Amino acid sequence: MNEFRSIRPEELSGNPFALIGSDWMLVTSADPGEGFDGGKNYNTMTASWGGMGILWSKPVAFVFVRPERHTFTFTERNDRLTLSFFGPEYRAALNFCGSKSGREYDKAKECGLTPVSDADAHGRAVWFEEAKLVLKTRKLYAKPFEAGAFLDPDARACYPKDDFHTVYVCEIEEILTKE
Repeated sequence: MNEFRSIRPEELSGNPFALIGSDWMLVTSADPGEGFDGGKNYNTMTASWGGMGILWSKPVAFVFVRPERHTFTFTERNDRLTLSFFGPEYRAALNFCGSKSGREYDKAKECGLTPVSDADAHGRAVWFEEAKLVLKTRKLYAKPFEAGAFLDPDARACYPKDDFHTVYVCEIEEILTKE
């Protein structure tokens, strides 16, 4: 299997609109400590909303998680999270991770994904060996969307149950790639 190599954000190749919107990603967060008991001490979910850019003079990723998602409990408790991107051969795994709950399944085990991790003073990061690209991030800002702040009724219509995402602005601390 190819080994990851670390690159600077400026070296990132690939279109973020395709990476996030078409290819999708796994958003993963974990509790401190060791072990890979998926759904118990870390969780992952598929996402197709997000972004990347520069904010506060830092390379950042914008991540959106609804509070009813099991991953939300981990993103709220840990300052670190990862965004893992895969080749098309993992589309079934991404579908599974987006439609099943970590409360009921060890998603990595079910999908044949191999979790790996590291830890620092800000928490533990978990990602997957099978990914082609991983963004290791640290939260800088978190805020739930507010009903009264929507300016576009089409955007507001995405929340008929008022189950607003929390937006996380995360500094990209490291990018791992196999490309």
